[in-house]
Amino acid sequence: HEAYYIPCGHRYLGAPDQLDRAHILEQLKAVLLDETVEKIGQNIKYDWSVLRRPGADLGGVAFDTMLASYLINPSKRAHNLDQIALDYLGHKTISYSDVAGKGRHQVTFDQVTLDQAVPYACEDADITLRAHAKLLPKLEELELMPLMERVEMPLVAVLMEMEMAGIRIDTDKLHELSKLFDGQLQQLKEEIFTLAGEQFNINSSQQLGRILFEKLQLPVIKKTKKKTGYSTDVEVLTKLADEHELPAYILRHRSLAKLKSTYVDGLLNQVDETSGRIHTSFNQTVAATGRLSSSDPNLQNIPIRTEEGREIRKAFVPRSGWTLLSADYSQIELRILAHYAEDPILIESFERDIDIHSRTASEVFHTPLEAVSPELRRQAKAINFGIMYGMSAYGLSRELGISPKMAKTYIDSYFDRYRGIQRYMERTIEQARQTRQTSTLMGRLRLLPDIASSNPNVRQFAERTAINTPIQGTAADFIKLAMIQMAEALKQQQLRALMLLSVHDEIVFEVPEAELDTIKVLAPEIMENVWRLKVPLKVNLDWGQNWAEAH
Repeated sequence: HEAYYIPCGHRYLGAPDQLDRAHILEQLKAVLLDETVEKIGQNIKYDWSVLRRPGADLGGVAFDTMLASYLINPSKRAHNLDQIALDYLGHKTISYSDVAGKGRHQVTFDQVTLDQAVPYACEDADITLRAHAKLLPKLEELELMPLMERVEMPLVAVLMEMEMAGIRIDTDKLHELSKLFDGQLQQLKEEIFTLAGEQFNINSSQQLGRILFEKLQLPVIKKTKKKTGYSTDVEVLTKLADEHELPAYILRHRSLAKLKSTYVDGLLNQVDETSGRIHTSFNQTVAATGRLSSSDPNLQNIPIRTEEGREIRKAFVPRSGWTLLSADYSQIELRILAHYAEDPILIESFERDIDIHSRTASEVFHTPLEAVSPELRRQAKAINFGIMYGMSAYGLSRELGISPKMAKTYIDSYFDRYRGIQRYMERTIEQARQTRQTSTLMGRLRLLPDIASSNPNVRQFAERTAINTPIQGTAADFIKLAMIQMAEALKQQQLRALMLLSVHDEIVFEVPEAELDTIKVLAPEIMENVWRLKVPLKVNLDWGQNWAEAH
């Protein structure tokens, strides 16, 4: 119930004289760096990186209320201080917009008057301290403190270093791609107008609907949510592509336009002028499974399977004389499934390093292993991942372009061979019904209040979540452990190599040539030994002069 604010940068008309920032930081330096003085923060990674810019630093970073709120209930949408104050203290906080305004009228904090800034800033600090007193016992009650102390808090410093390092961008390459995509989009537009027999606004769902369903008389698959117009979403256009060429061209145009705006022009706008690098923000509290996400820009969704996606990845490059190295967990989720399910066929496949998708194709389609074609392997891969995430026969039929009856035959055949997986799924759902939650190997929780819902769709979603959260969440825990241990090893061995990105099951490093052989040994050694499963963990390495080569 007591807090202090030291102003040092307010510049509004009539602002009082203030102490110099460098002088303040010098006076606070001893306590900021003191490891014995524990620091508690709300999204402390942000505060820490802000302090780093003028040359200050933090020691004794001990607790983050945002991370604590997230671990207690990762499915909750908001973990900001306003929400935490309401949930745990019954307190309505002063919001940022209350003091700085909204929209185009919003001012920066240096323009906020002291009579507004002091209560706002002091409340921020005090509520964080008071929230800590409520959240800490809750973490202990739910046995989440080991996860907080071993994974989430140590990761804060690792992610901050990665964000500050950033990754170098070849802007010339992106400018070339922007021109190339422009030309392709123009060509697609002309072909679309020829097929439609007239010019129209391709981005207008209403105009497109008129062309497809009124002029070309294609079958109406579904209406918009308000039932006032024709739906032209991806699902509809994909189905219509079998009937006419135009929907396929529209899909191609949409895909290319999104790549250009989001990942070519968008990335160009976010290159730091001084460093020539992109500095993304890694988020620990967004994905309910425990996975990291990234924003400003989002580097998690750059496609790797398309030629355009690979071209975009070629624009991510190391500094001169260095190499980008990617260390990628191989089929980590299927390996974790093998551990949970204790399925003898899965375990044997991983122990003997047999390609699991080819093995599944052989088992399900009754084909000798050596005769499995790439197409059969692709179908088996869809079955492996589809079943792991609770896909129905109908869902699998759409994925593979086969009848629901045939898809059900495949699923039945799969469970006939992989009986351990079926037992795991049944056992997991039953446990979740009893406890209303599920958890990872490291104890990460996911609450499942809807597991007993009378609504079949709601209940089935909760059941799928019960099955795949232990798998996805455990994979997330492993990659986080690997990042923490790699950061420690780089520091202990005084290596110059930097960890730059974490994307799904992959860690990307920037490595000086002299250290390349060292990292090629160190990364798999650490990543493959973060946890002892009933099957071995495996890491694939690739390296090159851009991110596409290093994949």
